[in-house]
Amino acid sequence: MKIVIVDDDRLVSEALKTILEVNADVHIAAIGTDGREAVSLYRQYRPDVLLMDIRMKDMNGLEASAEILKEFPEANILLLTTFLDDEYIIKALKLGAKGYLLKQDYASILPALRAVDSGQTVFGHEIIAKIPDLLQKKVSLDYSAYEINEREQQIIRWIAEGLSNKEIAAKMFLSEGTVRNYLSQILDKLNLRDRTQVAVFYYQHK
Repeated sequence: MKIVIVDDDRLVSEALKTILEVNADVHIAAIGTDGREAVSLYRQYRPDVLLMDIRMKDMNGLEASAEILKEFPEANILLLTTFLDDEYIIKALKLGAKGYLLKQDYASILPALRAVDSGQTVFGHEIIAKIPDLLQKKVSLDYSAYEINEREQQIIRWIAEGLSNKEIAAKMFLSEGTVRNYLSQILDKLNLRDRTQVAVFYYQHK
């Protein structure tokens, strides 16, 4: 798993590098110190996951994420922050970041990287608890107008609750492949890019 780390605190980056590279399958391809460097390093190395701080000088992590995802919609970006800031969480969700963790939760970083690399979306427990309140409904939604059936609505709800494809498959007695197919259809019908945007969509129209 190839990782690029971007943080304006070099000591934090080096500590993360040391912690992560203890694992034989983890390779830190490069370390950056600001958002502009993050964009450049992503283009150069195309990492499996970009692990990036939010608060940085010049260009912050959210601005860098927006630029990277515009050019590389498939990019896996895991954001780290010291601050549980509501505005940051909302922006990260809407941008399509694959994860948002508190920096001090070091034990969760490697599992989160592996989960993001495998296609899952990861948010720290403190952040998951805040999401429903942050994304208040704006308008009621008639899912039938999008040709979303009841089974697909249930999948959308479970995605919003943070369940993986494997967990959804177990609940519905389906294969993971079938759930992936359902998810692809949902994304297509709602004109969304990924699971994170499905969760945002659900809470905005709940």
